[in-house]
Amino acid sequence: MNVPAELKYTKEHEWVKIDGDIATIGITDFAQGELGDIVFIDVDTLDQEVAKDEVFGSVEAVKTVSDLFMPLSGTVQEMNEALEGEPEKVNADPYGEGWMVKIKISDESQVSDLMDAGAYTALIGA
Repeated sequence: MNVPAELKYTKEHEWVKIDGDIATIGITDFAQGELGDIVFIDVDTLDQEVAKDEVFGSVEAVKTVSDLFMPLSGTVQEMNEALEGEPEKVNADPYGEGWMVKIKISDESQVSDLMDAGAYTALIGA
């Protein structure tokens, strides 16, 4: 199970990469493995302020649909448009080409609520 040490994580299996006041968000290797083959990504919150723990989109796999929860409050600045034509990038490279959105963080104090790689690894039992 791939759990990069430089990222932060949520109990809902999103990962967060912080770069100044911008956060890149996707789903973890564990999450994509549990979902199976991803066939569609729906993010309809571009240019919107989304509060921490609110749904910012969904992932559709062959067998299920799963909501995506915002790990930090912020405004969705960008979505990964490559996923519109190739949602399987999330399965192949969840921490790279499979990223989902980039947000401008509105409350940096929330970063301390995220898990580090060790805590996330313990959560998933890896």
